[in-house]
Amino acid sequence: MSSRRATFRFYAELNDLLPRRLRQRDFDHEFHGTPAIKDVIESLGVPHTEIELVLVNGEPRGFEHHLQDGDRVSVFPVFESVDVSGAVRLRPAPLRDPRFVLDVHLGKLTAHLRLLGFDCDYDAGREDEELARRSADERRILLTRDRQLLKRVVITRGYWVRSQQPEEQAAEVLRRFDLTGMAAPFTRCLRCNGPLTRAKLDEHAARIPEGVRPRISELTQCEACGRLYWKGTHYERLSLRAEEILRRARLPSG
Repeated sequence: MSSRRATFRFYAELNDLLPRRLRQRDFDHEFHGTPAIKDVIESLGVPHTEIELVLVNGEPRGFEHHLQDGDRVSVFPVFESVDVSGAVRLRPAPLRDPRFVLDVHLGKLTAHLRLLGFDCDYDAGREDEELARRSADERRILLTRDRQLLKRVVITRGYWVRSQQPEEQAAEVLRRFDLTGMAAPFTRCLRCNGPLTRAKLDEHAARIPEGVRPRISELTQCEACGRLYWKGTHYERLSLRAEEILRRARLPSG
């Protein structure tokens, strides 16, 4: 069977996922038969979870569309902060109550996002199949450094984290999903992810060192694991970290 050819162009941060020689330009791609456009795009290195809109010859098409000889394909990234027409959207509507599940390599990112108040499911022993299932069943955005994991059909919400530095990773996720205005530091348990609620000091005095009690002005407790939190020696350090992540998130990506 003779080979066919289509012209592709990927936009914005999707270029991060392409080989350097294919970035920021039109390029021809040879193929055989009439493959689904999702398969062709992912063969080039771009997971379907990163994509919001595909135009074929100027018309919006779904991932199941079969590529034809001579097609011109434009591929656009997820617009989490911009609502586009339902006629062209390739994923469900943007999440306004964002919840995440993170792979085994993103433990520090998990801690930073929880510090900012975001719901982050994390288990260092979890396998890829379980990550994909939780993402699909619980409608959680899968955050990962593994692009191959994001190519699983069952996953509709996911993001390949570019940075390898935890604080910048957190800022990157906030920028990507337009979440800076939703941050609520010190409202979620750093250990188990449960929500924090106000607690009465006199009801938990036995669990707090005697010398610390007089300095506690506000006490919170995790609804899930019961851990207590107060503004101790680590509070200022964590507060500065949260402020720095939010500052970075508000900067233009580049």
